[in-house]
Amino acid sequence: MEGFEKLTHPKFEVYQDKAGEFRFRLKAKNGGNIGKSEGYKAKASCMNGIASVGRNAPDAKIEEPEED
Repeated sequence: MEGFEKLTHPKFEVYQDKAGEFRFRLKAKNGGNIGKSEGYKAKASCMNGIASVGRNAPDAKIEEPEED
């Protein structure tokens, strides 16, 4: 596309799965997968999910399960 910079990594990739649902995955600087989303019926909902990660992740707590 003209007028847009092609991003390599880190980035969000939006795609449709075999069931036709929209999903996103977050890719690291090295190209590896960091995380992936649930399936969304609408692309707009998927885009809202990406926006939510951007808003909420910086303040997310890190929890470790207790060992037995």
